[in-house]
Amino acid sequence: KKKNLLEDCVRTSLEQYLKDLGGADPSGIYEMVITCVERPLLEFALEHADNNQSRAAEFLGITRNTLRKKLLAHKLLAVAS
Repeated sequence: KKKNLLEDCVRTSLEQYLKDLGGADPSGIYEMVITCVERPLLEFALEHADNNQSRAAEFLGITRNTLRKKLLAHKLLAVAS
C-alpha cells in the first residue's frame, strides 16, 4: 500500500487531539475535521486558479455553485448587496 501523507497527518492530529482531551469524551469530531480541512483546501484551490472560481471548482472536481456555497459558508466570499 502506498503511503498517504495527508491521511497520516490527519490520523496523527486526531490522536493528538484525543490525548489533549485528557480522557474527556470527544464530540463533533467529524464537523471539526471537515471544517479544518475544507477551508485551507478552498483557499489553496482559489490561489492555484488565480481566484478564478470556475477553474478552482474544476480543480476540486465540484460545480461552481457548490464551490460558491462552500466559500460563503467559510466566509471566503463577500456577499454582493
